[in-house]
Amino acid sequence: MPLVARRTVLRIGTPIALVLVCAAVLVGRELRGSAASAAPEASAAPPAVPVEAAAAQRRDVPVYLTGLGTVQALNTVTVKSRVDGQLQTVSFQEGQHVTAGQTLAQIDPRPFQAALDQAKATKAKDEAQLANAQLDLTRFENLHQYATAQSVDTQKALIAQLQAQIEGDQAAIDNAATQLSYTTITSPLNGRTGIRLVDQGNIVHATDTGGLVVITQLHPITVIFTLPEEDLPEISAAMAKGPLTVFADTRGDDKPLDQGTLQLVDNQIDQASGTIRLKATFPNKSNQLWPGQFVDVRLLLRTEQNVVTVPSTAIQRGPDGLYVYAVKPDATVELRPVGIGQITGGAAVVETGLDAGTSVVTAGQYRLQPGTRVQTRDAAASQPSA
Repeated sequence: MPLVARRTVLRIGTPIALVLVCAAVLVGRELRGSAASAAPEASAAPPAVPVEAAAAQRRDVPVYLTGLGTVQALNTVTVKSRVDGQLQTVSFQEGQHVTAGQTLAQIDPRPFQAALDQAKATKAKDEAQLANAQLDLTRFENLHQYATAQSVDTQKALIAQLQAQIEGDQAAIDNAATQLSYTTITSPLNGRTGIRLVDQGNIVHATDTGGLVVITQLHPITVIFTLPEEDLPEISAAMAKGPLTVFADTRGDDKPLDQGTLQLVDNQIDQASGTIRLKATFPNKSNQLWPGQFVDVRLLLRTEQNVVTVPSTAIQRGPDGLYVYAVKPDATVELRPVGIGQITGGAAVVETGLDAGTSVVTAGQYRLQPGTRVQTRDAAASQPSA
């Protein structure tokens, strides 16, 4: 290559080489800076897991036994006619509350009134004959030796016969009066009438099976419910200390209906189901309980005093038993085994493994493991207002 051309190449190539070297230096510094800034980010702690938490508290916890119950009327009566006749009037409305002794219906009383009058007339006739017989006896006795002993004895027998006949007449009067009273049909108890079974104007008989109306007593009312036979010793021990309170709730949503008292425990266990039947009485002042209704029943056995409780949602089950995630002061969690007693009303009684005041996770446990850092919020604050 000529000398002039070589000098020209050197003049042109030298600046280009300097530019490339500077670019390489700058790129190296950028890469070192990026690596240096990425290192702290890689070593930073993972973000805290948001969870809901609540503190374990000491409080009184009621201990319930729960079962399924059926509402039954305390008394149910089918009102029937006790005599035959035409139903003249019906004095009640369907679904009406009636009291004991209130008139419900009237049967034609005229045949029975006539029978009563006839019985009274027969008695009056026999009383007149008795008075005459007594006068005859007095006359015979006044004759002294002129009257035979046979005539006196015969007269005395006639008087005794008439007296017995009068007693029979009085019995006939009482029977006729009773039959007459049956024509006025009254309510035998306080209760609520059902659907009318016979209309006014029909002929009713004492042998009719349907009756006039069915009356059910709703105040008070009873609930028959069942519990496992294993609960019988606890129930017997609690009943020995005093009456037990029973609560009736609606099926599913546990809406309170009424509060009553346990009346009795059945005298035998159902061997087919292994359950025992119990009967409770409720005042039912607001008519929330109705015959035939299914309800959830809670029998209050006792109240645990000043025990440690946590929300039942905090309890988790693992291969080694029950546990909770306890939140430590450094905002990390630890797995803590616990012993659980009664669980009722969304609260679990902690018998071992936890002290009052300890914060436990109630929601979000599926993302946790021992040592996980958490960001807690109050479990009660996250619930919607009532």
